[in-house]
Amino acid sequence: MGDVISTHLDESRRHYISEKTGKVLGEFCQFYEEQYGVALFNSVRYEIEGNGGPQSQLLHRKVPLEDRVIISGNLFQYVEENKKWRNRFSVVPHNYGLVLYENKLAYDRGIRPRLVLNSAGYKILTSLDQYLDLVNSSLPGTTPKSGNAPILKCPTQFPLILWHPYSCHYYFCVMTGKEQDKWRAVFQDCVRHCTNGIPEDSKVEAPAFTDAVRMYRQSKEQYGTWDMLCGSEVQVLSNLVMEELVPELKNMISPRLKGKAQERQRLWIQISDAVYRLVYDQIKAHYEAVVTKCELERPRMESTIRTDMDQIITSKEHLASKIRAFVLPKAEICVRNHVQPYIPSILEALMMPTSHGFAEVREVFFKEVTDMNMNVINEGGMEKLGEYMEKLSQLAFHPVKMQCCYEQMDQLKLEGLQQRFDVSSASVFKQRAQILMRQQMDDAVHTFGTLLHQELAKMLGKEELCKSIQRILERVLKKYDYDSSTVRKKFFREALLQITIPFLLKKLAPTCKGELPKFQELIFEDFDSFILVENTYEEVVLQSVMKDIMQAVKEAAVQRKHNLYRDSMVMHNSDPNLHLLGGGAPIDWGEEYGSQSDSDPSAEKRRRARQVVSVIQDDEGALPYEAGAEGVMRQASQEDPGSEEPEACPAATAPGSPGGVQEIRMMLVKELHVKTLVPAGEEAKEQLTNGTIIQPSGGSEEHVVEGAAQKAEEGPDPLEHSAQGDVGFQRPLNPGLEEQEAKPAAPASPAKPLPLAAALLLAEGATEATRQEPNDKETGEEVSTQACAEKVEPAQPAPENSEGTTENSEGVQTQF
Repeated sequence: MGDVISTHLDESRRHYISEKTGKVLGEFCQFYEEQYGVALFNSVRYEIEGNGGPQSQLLHRKVPLEDRVIISGNLFQYVEENKKWRNRFSVVPHNYGLVLYENKLAYDRGIRPRLVLNSAGYKILTSLDQYLDLVNSSLPGTTPKSGNAPILKCPTQFPLILWHPYSCHYYFCVMTGKEQDKWRAVFQDCVRHCTNGIPEDSKVEAPAFTDAVRMYRQSKEQYGTWDMLCGSEVQVLSNLVMEELVPELKNMISPRLKGKAQERQRLWIQISDAVYRLVYDQIKAHYEAVVTKCELERPRMESTIRTDMDQIITSKEHLASKIRAFVLPKAEICVRNHVQPYIPSILEALMMPTSHGFAEVREVFFKEVTDMNMNVINEGGMEKLGEYMEKLSQLAFHPVKMQCCYEQMDQLKLEGLQQRFDVSSASVFKQRAQILMRQQMDDAVHTFGTLLHQELAKMLGKEELCKSIQRILERVLKKYDYDSSTVRKKFFREALLQITIPFLLKKLAPTCKGELPKFQELIFEDFDSFILVENTYEEVVLQSVMKDIMQAVKEAAVQRKHNLYRDSMVMHNSDPNLHLLGGGAPIDWGEEYGSQSDSDPSAEKRRRARQVVSVIQDDEGALPYEAGAEGVMRQASQEDPGSEEPEACPAATAPGSPGGVQEIRMMLVKELHVKTLVPAGEEAKEQLTNGTIIQPSGGSEEHVVEGAAQKAEEGPDPLEHSAQGDVGFQRPLNPGLEEQEAKPAAPASPAKPLPLAAALLLAEGATEATRQEPNDKETGEEVSTQACAEKVEPAQPAPENSEGTTENSEGVQTQF
């Protein structure tokens, strides 16, 4: 097969691929060098001005959990070379790279793995029909006739296929539907992590890169979101080249492919993967050279910025005022006629599934801590606490337990808006919200563990320990409610910007973009590395719609159903010294509070063995993997496909624990209720976040339980506390508008901005100038300047019951 690929990728075609890659890379690098200076200026300005958002209530884990295994187990893999299914021992470490070994013995002996897969850009498919639909659409004119053999035969009814538009595909299968659900959740978590993009700690390189990609695509008249902006910088650039190269190669190669439809499809997948690797290798060498060149220039540029900061800001404000006078009247008409009527519909479509997902995170966290509390009481107190806290500390990284939270985002539907606003798919927003859910869960768990560790210094008894855990849980839930509200509002604003700004830029391009070069003469030559006309123009466009977006999110916060805090009220930090605890060394619960019975020399060996135990523990017996592939195929042919039922959400029930969260709550209320006298004026406000309502001493316990159940159904009161503002971007999107909303508090840890907003983070909050309404002809539109008469087509959310750079550890290499 290699000879066949070499035939289709002969020397002339390889030369063509190399030339095309070099051309794209050369154009991109020009954009990157320009955006690097702008990003450096924004970073230094943000550092000096320090315009941060309100301080988060939850602690953020500064030392990541490492040296852990998410899951390990056996999978059947289809090996393309010999067209055989082989049993592989699979390990997913903390960096979410899928590692396949020959067998468990090879893993234990440290033998080199057979495959290390970076899953950025992949899709997880669980049926051959889904896969064949994608394969048939990838190569025109190769749809196989009905009755022909499929491109792939699976020995069981539970396949797991990793599909990529350019790279090779990977085929796995398991024995049961329960295992398929488990591994699907794990693979989705791998894709989510690897697709997350550029590291957050890169304050200059990341925004420079993402904005350079955006500027390059806009120069090719490609606006809107892009699903393949994922993985490392080299992977993103490879996707950028392949996006232009693949259509041309299809026209050249597909007519020359021989054989049946299935064979031509298989051959095209292999050719595309070979081209992708050629492009990847060429980009990797050249991109590193460009980054090194910019880093060498950085000290000189940063010195100029710090010396002439005031002059640069003044020059940029003067340029912005001139561009604003020219662009803003036209932009406001576009906003009023084409964007403003649809903002409520977009926001509603985003808010429902996102709020349900964050509420589910809260429920899972509450249940896990409550289960731990009751198990500690029943199983011996402090002796078991270390074991349970060790498991709880990894809750956010448990793909199966978190799956019921992530699935809430499947309700996000933007079909009615995707075509209008050039949104390729909703997956960009789904994955972003899911990553934020995981981060909030980890912050809640880390804060709970830190507070509990501090409380344990008092040497509590079993009863006091139980009450302390309950009190700490209530404190953490209140902090979670505040932070999740802040994070969601920030996410909504980012998503609305990602949807509307590219649409506005595309709409205004015919009448505005051609006039931008004349503004270049307003920039001093010494400052042209830090001020770009194109970036300033986009900041003005952003300002034209930001006010409407801020107002829409503020109005949504007043609605009780969304559980958002109002910006007009402030939740003061109730634990001023809490953030001082977050800077210490991570807590080793197993070492500090675990069993001390291991006194023999083999204790250290057993301790090391525990470090590689999967986060996901199997409660069932071992499956007959070691019987070999032939035995499995025989078993699969006799298996009844209807006997398997999908695994219920792991967060709903747990062995040895009460059946539901509601029952747990009622039991805790009965067992741990503390009669507290509350002043009459404050009784209505002092409600425990988990549903326990403080009653006067004369109240009956039955009313307490009934009130707790009712409160649990209603969820947290969004008006108990409210946010001063939102957690800031890496730099504020629009400082002028942000300062109108809230006073700046202590700078929060920088959050990674979405690609669209990266260069617009320091847009000046310009004062409203006197503007003259232009005619419709000035904007190139045929609509009236009066209020838009178009009917708003709201996106209907689905019913409630409906369903990056990979961090490589030492010794783990990517597939390239």
